[in-house]
Amino acid sequence: MTDALRLAVVGNPVAHSRSPELHALFAQQFGMTLEYDRIECPAGAFVDTVNRLRETGYAGANVTVPYKEEAFAVCDTRTAVADLAQAVNTLHFVDHGVLGDNTDGIGFIRDLTQRCGIEVADRTVVIIGAGGAVRGLMKPLLDQNPAMVVVAGRSPYNAEAIAERFADFGPVQACTYLALKGWQADVLIHASPAGHAGRMPELPKSLLKPAAPCYDLSYGPAHAVFRDWAVARGERPVFDGLGMLVEQGAASFERWSGESPATDAVLQRLKDQLSQSS
Repeated sequence: MTDALRLAVVGNPVAHSRSPELHALFAQQFGMTLEYDRIECPAGAFVDTVNRLRETGYAGANVTVPYKEEAFAVCDTRTAVADLAQAVNTLHFVDHGVLGDNTDGIGFIRDLTQRCGIEVADRTVVIIGAGGAVRGLMKPLLDQNPAMVVVAGRSPYNAEAIAERFADFGPVQACTYLALKGWQADVLIHASPAGHAGRMPELPKSLLKPAAPCYDLSYGPAHAVFRDWAVARGERPVFDGLGMLVEQGAASFERWSGESPATDAVLQRLKDQLSQSS
């Protein structure tokens, strides 16, 4: 009998996460036995949690908010993608220690451009939020040749650090939410914790161009806050981040298992599960 592949998602909150269902569907494609846990990690306990997972036979873990930058720090080695992002969403426990990767960017771009059909070349892209998830998106997004990427945060510090980090790869500007006045987004990316906090930050009424597509990194009930905010500002396509979850998860699963899962049918299964539970 083959030992089960033991994995987990670590974050706070994680009760909403569909990662266990996602990776179970991936494992079914290859006849693999999988154990996948949700681990809600209190502040200050991330390093101890990672050490416990290593010591008890886990192969790795997905990392979600707010620990992607702490995950970067805990790694012994990192992929080039993770090094550039300075954020890790995938931990792989290997013989020489903890290997960190960041699959957020590839998952985001695959879903944004291929599945949602959003073009960003020569357009102004505004990102609401400046946390670890945004760090993973920046290089793949800039590779699409936007006219400008504006990273907005509640305070200027994280946004400015991201802009400085990625300035060599394309046009990036940082600002606060309040300083977005005067900018108009051809494409809006939402990466703030508003969906879990229950309300959107205060943003300029003129931020969205007519019919500008909007993409939310959140999904499920956490997506509702942003969706309602976006459609209240005019008819437009609004996408949640479930497809990104599936695509970044597929890249993580391949790192742990060596197998590359198909994603379209898995995404539809997760959509069906979410609609039944809502």
